[in-house]
Amino acid sequence: MAQDNVIDIGKRKKGTVKIVLCIVAVLFVVLAVISAIRIVPAGCTGVVTTFGEVSDTSLTEGLHFVIPFAQKVEIISNKIQIYEATADAVSNDMQAVSTKIAVNYRIQSEASARIFRDIGVDYKDVILMPTVQEGMKSVCAKYNAEQLITKRASVADEIKTELAAKVSEYGIEIEKFNIVNFDFSKEFNEAIEAKQVAEQNYLKTKTEQNQAIVVAEAEAKKKVIAAEADAKAIKARADAQAAANKTIAESLSPTLIQYQTIEKWNGVLPKVASSANPLISLDLDDEAKTSSTTTDQQQKAAQ
Repeated sequence: MAQDNVIDIGKRKKGTVKIVLCIVAVLFVVLAVISAIRIVPAGCTGVVTTFGEVSDTSLTEGLHFVIPFAQKVEIISNKIQIYEATADAVSNDMQAVSTKIAVNYRIQSEASARIFRDIGVDYKDVILMPTVQEGMKSVCAKYNAEQLITKRASVADEIKTELAAKVSEYGIEIEKFNIVNFDFSKEFNEAIEAKQVAEQNYLKTKTEQNQAIVVAEAEAKKKVIAAEADAKAIKARADAQAAANKTIAESLSPTLIQYQTIEKWNGVLPKVASSANPLISLDLDDEAKTSSTTTDQQQKAAQ
């Protein structure tokens, strides 16, 4: 009886061990399958390493299977990334320049494995940062401080061209380079501010002078126009008067003049006789003398 119990216990133990082994095997298979599945996100490249050795081929976006526990996949982003930093340089006129820059860049897909193998995941600090600093120094040294401000776009384009030429060999592509801000010494900023104030005052004074000139010219033109108008009016009146005088002169005759004189005579004989007086030609004096003689003769006869 006891022997039968021992046999049953032994069988149960063996069954339990088998179950445990099966569970472990299933778990191992599940873990192996899980470790064999790799998903590469959109805009990224998967760099495969086999026991630490980097493969020359990279995985594209999507689902992939690798050798479990032997191969690993490092995800390298090929999206546009931004690198912001502060770069120090010296201008052509020996002004210290502190520049805040922003670089938009991306890793080329075909260069992902090479960059991971030769540089690692710190490619931004290893390659991009020192190249940006060097480019800023070399380009800023070509311009004086004022030109760096007034020609910022040209300076940024030149730095981008130089930067792109140096990092392209590593498989890094520069999309855009922006100069966010230039910062100079306090003394230089004060000098620039004073110059701007002086230029603004000069432009204001010049504008006021130009306005005064325009006003003076407008007033002068108004006077000229008024004088021309007056001259034309005087000439018009003179022409009209001359035409009227001509018409009157042409319409006058000796008879008309004599008639108008008689019409205007007040009955008083002129004290001075002249050939120009038309009343003389009327023999009014002779008639008065004849009347006086007749009156005297009548008085003597009556006596």
